Amino acid sequence: MSVDQHSDPFEERLSAALHDTGGAFEADRGALTDGGRTRGRRMRMRRRAAVLGGAAGIALVGVGGALLLPGGNGGGEEGRTAAASGAGVAAGTRGTPAPVSGEELIRTLKELLPDGEFSGERGRGTDSVRGPFAQVVYDDGEGPAAVGVGLSRIEPGSSQAREATRCPDQVFTPHESCATSTLADGSKLMLFKGYEYPDRRVDTRWWNAVLVTPQGQQVSVGEWNSAAEKDEPVSRPAPPLSVAQLKKIATAPQWRAAVDAIPERVGKPSAASSAPPPAASSAPPPSADGPAVRETLAGLVPDRLEVVSKGGQEEEYAYLVLDDGEGKSFVQINVQHGMLGTDDPLYASAETLDDGTRVATRQGPGEKAAAGVVMWTVDTLRADGRRVVISAFNTGAQHEDATRDVPALSMEELRTIALSPRWDDLT
Repeated sequence: MSVDQHSDPFEERLSAALHDTGGAFEADRGALTDGGRTRGRRMRMRRRAAVLGGAAGIALVGVGGALLLPGGNGGGEEGRTAAASGAGVAAGTRGTPAPVSGEELIRTLKELLPDGEFSGERGRGTDSVRGPFAQVVYDDGEGPAAVGVGLSRIEPGSSQAREATRCPDQVFTPHESCATSTLADGSKLMLFKGYEYPDRRVDTRWWNAVLVTPQGQQVSVGEWNSAAEKDEPVSRPAPPLSVAQLKKIATAPQWRAAVDAIPERVGKPSAASSAPPPAASSAPPPSADGPAVRETLAGLVPDRLEVVSKGGQEEEYAYLVLDDGEGKSFVQINVQHGMLGTDDPLYASAETLDDGTRVATRQGPGEKAAAGVVMWTVDTLRADGRRVVISAFNTGAQHEDATRDVPALSMEELRTIALSPRWDDLT
């Protein structure tokens, strides 16, 4: 959300690029208390959508149309805003450099851009509880273009840090090009060229550079070929900055200094803290290994189906593209632990098996508005809190139009896969 509570998709996009990447099924584990994470996993059911539309964040794909998210801030606009805002930061934390104002960030961005005309300047400083950013409408004589930068801290070495600079899967986020490199100082840099909408229903292009340093400084620079990423006409064939220029701006030392001025989160334990460690019972549930989920799913697919491609995330989520000779069919699965206590309408009419497993089924339209796409889902919650939810589509990618009448897996086959005892072997 934007300053003064007016809707500003541009600002949301910049913030989401920093905080939803990876944004995965998990929140930053170092930023949330274990108890809060567990409560969030139990209580929040959210649809997953490709993060940043056609953006360079990792595509967070919905399984079964709903997801139990870790942490109090889930997906969707509300969760994205809370994450992006840096909610839970305290101004004036001891040892934090002097704040950098929004005006200073705007000025820095303008100084780093090539000569041109500027308008639409907006920004927030590092002491804002909603997180720092700067944006301008830049015109080099070839047409106005939105350009902006967002800044954030990220836990060094965390899965969130790794996901932030990992190129998205073409299955979820079609793009022109994407490459991740390691800089001399050990920083990771992703350079992405893609589109605002995965289905390209509007010809708005979005190019992005994301930098994550070994110290946990995160910088995201984005540009569009219009004065705003949504609701403005395309004003030029491509965004104004080359990939090399994006890299130069993203790696400018001024941004790292500004990130250092972002206050630490409230409640983050200090080295001198004498608080006792949390009780063992409050420890967060483990996350299923993503590659193990993928290979287990592939091993459960009937022999009549060919696995055309496969992929997923580091934890909990995997997908396959199957073909039985009648067209491609996208299948995705999510395996989560620690879901006992879930009380959600999702399971209101679920079947309860003799062993206590709850089974909910759904058949309906796909979630990406592609023509003719249907989504079949079997969602299971075992008595030990393990959730296995699998969905199949009548297309090879959710954002593409249907390529067959029904998914390649029947509802009975989806049920058999979801209830397989092989999921119990995953840690």
